[in-house]
Amino acid sequence: MNLTASWQFWAILSAAFAALTAIFAKVGIAGVNPDFATFIRTLVIIAALAAILSVTGQWQSPGAVSQRTWVFLILSGLATGASWICYFRALQIGQAAEVAPIDKLSVVLVAIFGVSFLGEKLSLVNWAGIGLIAVGAVMVAVRP
Repeated sequence: MNLTASWQFWAILSAAFAALTAIFAKVGIAGVNPDFATFIRTLVIIAALAAILSVTGQWQSPGAVSQRTWVFLILSGLATGASWICYFRALQIGQAAEVAPIDKLSVVLVAIFGVSFLGEKLSLVNWAGIGLIAVGAVMVAVRP
């Protein structure tokens, strides 16, 4: 099986890069306004994605994207920006080992939103896992 065709492969890489994001951001925001730090991060992402699209020849005509897709991608971008701004502010105030687990409560919220708004189905075992993630995130973040 082609490893790069597996969603699990990409999800694990995403988790690894998200972990590095927390560590690099915590060090990088020292003495910098968190909103400006988010701006710099965004510019780096734009440049990296433009390079990837150019090298792989994946550019698409904006006109080929449906209006519905535009609306939801714009909403997703706004949510991402808000998330990053909040994340960097939290990192500036708190410890990375406290902030990151609470940020990962997004996993719990995705499950709830997926069921509520997208009609996704989760089994009892899935819900138990979501509960454990929630409890685990709080336990890691709480400092005695």
